[in-house]
Amino acid sequence: MVAHAQMPSAYTILVVEDEPTLATAIAQRLIAEGWRARIASDGISAVKAAAQLRPDLVVMDVMLPGMDGIEATKHIVAQRPVPVLMLTARDAESDVIIGLGAGADDYMTKPFSMRELVARAKALLRRVERAKVIASKSEHEKILDFGSLVIDPAMRRVTLDGETVHLTPTEFDLLTTLARKPKSVLTREQLLEEVWDWVDASGTRTVDSHVKALRHKLGAATIRTVHGVGYAFEPPEQ
Repeated sequence: MVAHAQMPSAYTILVVEDEPTLATAIAQRLIAEGWRARIASDGISAVKAAAQLRPDLVVMDVMLPGMDGIEATKHIVAQRPVPVLMLTARDAESDVIIGLGAGADDYMTKPFSMRELVARAKALLRRVERAKVIASKSEHEKILDFGSLVIDPAMRRVTLDGETVHLTPTEFDLLTTLARKPKSVLTREQLLEEVWDWVDASGTRTVDSHVKALRHKLGAATIRTVHGVGYAFEPPEQ
């Protein structure tokens, strides 16, 4: 188990929300945590602000004028890796998977409590610090070779049938955590702690959504569901 990472306090958060009242409320709540907050009201200005600010976290609404939150997220994470907490008024599974596939790390469905938003933001920021620790400990880790599926923890690279599979940082960490213990069942709570550094079970739906995104990229049989418990990595048949 990886030790809890210490987080700096002066984070910069980019809030992308076209509803002024909600945007201001989110920014004020984040500032109350001792963080810096900047507001963008549309996707295009969000991409520009992200390039200038280099924020530590982006809170991104999906429904935006002009460029929507999905496209804006793609552009922002292409510039540099940054955790994205997506806000959506829709809870359809397809919308969530599209958002995660665009590079978002987590999502919340409107309406939501500011307390939960802050908790999710803190968890994502901890995950970034935790990922640095994991990466340093993975520098000399052996390649996980399952034949058609190869995972290189040191290079953070995944190939399927010789082709590179593009995973988000969270997807990679989730896959690697499962693949280190093939066929072993890990509970959602274990995965939340190992990958997200969450100490409670409030984000189990986040785990489920990321598993769905991984299955979409790697094949449905790659991760087995153990109903009521969690998930297990199933190596491809040789």
